[in-house]
Amino acid sequence: MATVPSYSPSIWVRMCHALPRFDLTMQMRDNSFTPDSWEYQQTLLVLSSLSAIALVLSLLVVLSFLIHYCCCHRGDGGRDAEEEEEDDDASGGHGYSGKKGRGICCVTWVSVAAVTLCCVAIGVGFYGNSEANDGMYQLTSSLLTANYTLASIDLLIWDTVAVLQRSVSGPLTSLEDVFGGNKPALVSTRSCRRLSERVASLLSSLSLGRGVRAVTPGLSGMNGSDSIVGLLTPVPPSVAPTLTPSSTANSVPAPFSPGWAASTLMVNEDYRWLSYVLLLLLDLVVCLFILLGLAKQARWLLILMTVLAWLALFLSWGSLGLETATVVALSDFCFDPNIFVLNSTHFNTGTSTEILDYYLTCSRRMTSPFQQLLTQSQRALSSIHSHLSSLERDALPRFPKAEKSLREVQQILNVTEGNFHQLVALLNCRGLNKDYIDSLKGLCFDGMEGLLYLSLYSFLSALAFTAILCSLPGAWRSFSRTPNASSNGNPGYESLPLSDRPSPPPSYSPSMLTGYGGNQSHPNHAHSRNLYSH
Repeated sequence: MATVPSYSPSIWVRMCHALPRFDLTMQMRDNSFTPDSWEYQQTLLVLSSLSAIALVLSLLVVLSFLIHYCCCHRGDGGRDAEEEEEDDDASGGHGYSGKKGRGICCVTWVSVAAVTLCCVAIGVGFYGNSEANDGMYQLTSSLLTANYTLASIDLLIWDTVAVLQRSVSGPLTSLEDVFGGNKPALVSTRSCRRLSERVASLLSSLSLGRGVRAVTPGLSGMNGSDSIVGLLTPVPPSVAPTLTPSSTANSVPAPFSPGWAASTLMVNEDYRWLSYVLLLLLDLVVCLFILLGLAKQARWLLILMTVLAWLALFLSWGSLGLETATVVALSDFCFDPNIFVLNSTHFNTGTSTEILDYYLTCSRRMTSPFQQLLTQSQRALSSIHSHLSSLERDALPRFPKAEKSLREVQQILNVTEGNFHQLVALLNCRGLNKDYIDSLKGLCFDGMEGLLYLSLYSFLSALAFTAILCSLPGAWRSFSRTPNASSNGNPGYESLPLSDRPSPPPSYSPSMLTGYGGNQSHPNHAHSRNLYSH
């Protein structure tokens, strides 16, 4: 026999669930998952406010660096110029050695390291966003599968009841008219009628589906076997909610049903996934263009990226606060989900706690709450089959006109027994419990892991943008001190003062050489050539 799937919270769920909780008055609170309680909401607000405190600290750090660059270096212009001349003399004119050069290189490399950390955080964020999306996809798929199972149960019950009512009002009534003069046959026919009504009444109380109800008009005019084939053809869970009703108004999932929960979660997950993708792309664009601005020494580009870096800093700390509260609340739910699901489902749908506990735990020691009802229905169907056999054996040879109605009743009985066996299989706890366990694994394993990675991304990106905003002012100051270079890589003379430039070699024009040679009676051509060459 196949083992029943089980669920146990992961180590991450246990660690986050063990975190202490404080309300707004800084009093310890219980960590049980009660989202409707104001005390529990206060604990989540306190946890999310930690990111606001971290944001204030990062703003103070950036502000202190800005004050250091703007105020402390305002009156050091002359001293900086003298130090730059000494550094240039020591470096041969390149301007990259000495104390000033080392400071410039340090500031530049800090900016590059911060941008690299930001890129690592972006990679972590993309992975976490994908993991969270996979977990939500598994959750919604399991909920849709459970909704399809519940809708199939409703379909089987409704179709079986409709077929039995049709047999009571149709062929059984005709058999009573035919067997009016035969008391034993009439008693058997009325017993079949009474048992059919009993089975229909028992099955009507078995409805579990709180999602899409099976309300298909005009079924009484269909053949019983055709209605079963048309209604119970297996379909993928993704289209299960469109299975039953023919009208659009009846196809909307009822509130607090698995189909309604899956639809709501899918819409919210689409917006969440898109928001994180846009945030990650914003961080990536800022990091890449900061590197480009440092390489090209473009002040306007760095100014624009600085404004965007401030925006990214606020978004990173804000998202970290939301992720912290979500991770803690999810860990509280995943630590013991049965209690919350049992209480909320019982309150919202009115389903008995015995039935909910049977499907949530699916223990072998538990007896199905439908066992007695199904047993009574099975006995009634067996009694109907016995009465029809006696009628076929004893009354049909004497009343040939009853053959058509008797065959219709037997066909309806075969369809009803087939529906009943399918219903027994669907009412077993294994199918719905497997969907429940799969949904918990998707939410509490993949979803939890994705949220933890997203929290790490927000924290790393916030640190990276804090470092970037602290180092960029120093990088701006280094742009004006970088010497111009000629095309061959050597420093040009445009940035040097005239007093520091070496004198060019003397040059002589041909007229000067001719005049100098004309004053001599015997010109020395070799000497002239030597002068010209010099």
